[in-house]
Amino acid sequence: MTIQTTTHLNFRGNAREALGFYQSVFGGELIIATHAQAYPSFPEEEADLVAFGQVESANGFRIMAYDVPAARAYDAGIAPVFVSIRGTDTQELTAIWSALAEGATIIQPLAPSGWAPLFGMLTDRFGITFVLDIAAAY
Repeated sequence: MTIQTTTHLNFRGNAREALGFYQSVFGGELIIATHAQAYPSFPEEEADLVAFGQVESANGFRIMAYDVPAARAYDAGIAPVFVSIRGTDTQELTAIWSALAEGATIIQPLAPSGWAPLFGMLTDRFGITFVLDIAAAY
């Protein structure tokens, strides 16, 4: 048996925008099903929100997202999840960093660290914290 994990992000009304942004950064295919498409009846004002969304790229990046309906409690919390992007190509990782950093809050600038040839941490404009690093031999 093999398994694969995928980070699944919850939003309140801007999952489509976030998924489009992640597709612009990582490339790949964007799939979106709305609440109206997924459920037999849904409030009209939320019908076009994302019930299932995913970006999957050939380089292995995959992320899912959805818009939490107004009828359900939702609190994004403070740094409830980090999305880790670990690569082997400095140039590719730097390009991803530059794209994610647009409108982001930089927590740790992308630079060499004591545990990785390149490491950085930021919270993107959607409030999602990304940790990027170059894989190191341990």
